[in-house]
Amino acid sequence: MRRLIATLMFALVLVGPAFAVNPDEELSDPALETRAREISEGIRCLVCQNQDIDNSNAGLAHDLRVLIRERLTKGDTDDEVRQYLVDRYGEFVLLLPRFNWHTWILWMATPIVFLIGAFAIWRGVKRPANLPGTALNEEEERALSSLRDEDA
Repeated sequence: MRRLIATLMFALVLVGPAFAVNPDEELSDPALETRAREISEGIRCLVCQNQDIDNSNAGLAHDLRVLIRERLTKGDTDDEVRQYLVDRYGEFVLLLPRFNWHTWILWMATPIVFLIGAFAIWRGVKRPANLPGTALNEEEERALSSLRDEDA
């Protein structure tokens, strides 16, 4: 019986974010509701930080979802709603930052590091086997021969 209760509680924890958008928040117009959902999926919850507001149960996420729906019902476009949130909370509110002069490092760091790593691997594989100083001298050759003879 305890296992059943523990399993049900675990399942409720997993599906909790599915109930983040409350029924009282939803708009009656399905097109506006779809637009609101698309916008809120790209907006960061400022409390949870790595979760979008569409899946967050935080109070601030609720307020932002309501704010998005209010702006849409007033006739704002999707970009105007996003810009309003950026103006109010800063660019951190966007889950996918815009490509600007101050965010170029976020966008370019991964490809640059990948290219450097690929070049390093290519150089390591292409390196010649007969590097100077890697050949055995006579004394080392004799020691190696004696070890081989002992094994045989």
